[in-house]
Amino acid sequence: MRALHQLSIEQAAGLLAAGEISAVELTRAVLDRIRTTEPLVHAFITLTEEDALAQARQADERRSRGFAGALLGIPIAIKDVILTKGVRTTAGSKILGNFVAPYDATVTRRLREAGAVCVGKLNCDEFAMGSSTENSAYAVTRNPWDLERVPGGSSGGSAAAVAAQQCLGALGTDTGGSIRQPASFCGVVGIKPTYGRVSRYGVVAYASSLDQVGPMARTVTGCALLLGAIAGHDPHDSTSVDRGVPDYAALGTASIRGLRVAIPREYFVEGMDPEVERAVRDGIDVLQSLGAQVTPVSLPHTAYAIPAYYVIATAEASSNLARYDGIKYGLRAAESEGLLAMYMRTRAAGFGTEVKRRIMLGTYALSAGYYDAYYLKAQQVRTLIRRDFADVFTAHDVIVTPTAPTPAFRVGEKTSDPLQMYLSDIFTISINLAGLPALSLPCGITSNGLPIGLQIVGRPFEEPRVLETAYAYEQASAWRQRWPDL
Repeated sequence: MRALHQLSIEQAAGLLAAGEISAVELTRAVLDRIRTTEPLVHAFITLTEEDALAQARQADERRSRGFAGALLGIPIAIKDVILTKGVRTTAGSKILGNFVAPYDATVTRRLREAGAVCVGKLNCDEFAMGSSTENSAYAVTRNPWDLERVPGGSSGGSAAAVAAQQCLGALGTDTGGSIRQPASFCGVVGIKPTYGRVSRYGVVAYASSLDQVGPMARTVTGCALLLGAIAGHDPHDSTSVDRGVPDYAALGTASIRGLRVAIPREYFVEGMDPEVERAVRDGIDVLQSLGAQVTPVSLPHTAYAIPAYYVIATAEASSNLARYDGIKYGLRAAESEGLLAMYMRTRAAGFGTEVKRRIMLGTYALSAGYYDAYYLKAQQVRTLIRRDFADVFTAHDVIVTPTAPTPAFRVGEKTSDPLQMYLSDIFTISINLAGLPALSLPCGITSNGLPIGLQIVGRPFEEPRVLETAYAYEQASAWRQRWPDL
């Protein structure tokens, strides 16, 4: 039998339900794995060993009383922008270095209710602003496939922890690709749900019209189980949509025969890594061999997605991050002469370079005389991008693309060139602007051993179709069986 920390969520759930292992045994195995690999990977900001073992004991007690559930006793970890009551939540920033959350985010509460065991909080780019997890104030997370490379970002800690088998699943957030791009770089499965499908209550805000919480796991089924636990209406979140949650994990009989698959020409661009293109096209061939009908299409406004995104996201970040002023919580600069000086010193000391850059860009875009020229214009472009997707979906069921134009790049390779870093998300950003569900799963390995991701995009609230397509591909390929050797 595989070592306990190597199990997928569904495998572990089966053994737990059969009484062959206990939640305490499984959690101890995961904690041992973290102790062994964390000095190499640096995926965690905060490890909660005692709390995790207490939750595991409680899960075993609940099971002995007849409570059942696919996540009962399953060790997971949570990105450090999601509040966990009584546990430090830093958002990867010095300004929240000592902030202990007074309540659970809705997604955290729902996982607790399902019986999942949280082993800790995962590293991320500061305030989820980044594509490499190099912007954290605490550590640079490393890619378990090659420790000299980044895991992607901003949910790099989440992807790296799952790939390094430090947890069976994790939560991340996705504002412009921050679940899917690191899932691609680390060879795991990650899904960004439809905007409004999962509550954002208790999630540290970056760009409120774009942010979405989603799961990462080793398999499509694992992602589906986590998504089923966290999805659903929440009256605490005004953007949460009130509609029922389907059984996302009902994938066993999924067939994609007759599925209409669109392949956008704009997602196979000059400068794209040839090994990535080859692997993605091979993945499309697999879908076709399973009975899918593949058609090339155009999403004509794709080229405008990155500039529109970096106006909208930075403008909303400027507004959201105004609350960090040293008054109510978080860092406060000492020995300041007057209130304004205290504000300035606190924010200068508390925020990192990338966060400051985005705040300045956003403040400029919202300033008097520039709002119409930048923010309003970007929102109009966003509407055009959304219409592009709607037009394609009138005749197609899913859209399939590369997740990222390259495999994981080296640590430090792009830190001096923000624009090159931003282009890492060229294939994911437009999906956030349109509010659509999208999933990344492994579809290949480069010649130097780095994972490649395939992205599947669906209509709003058609996560079941996205998951079924991904599951059909996963079962027809061998990539889900490849894991890094640490």
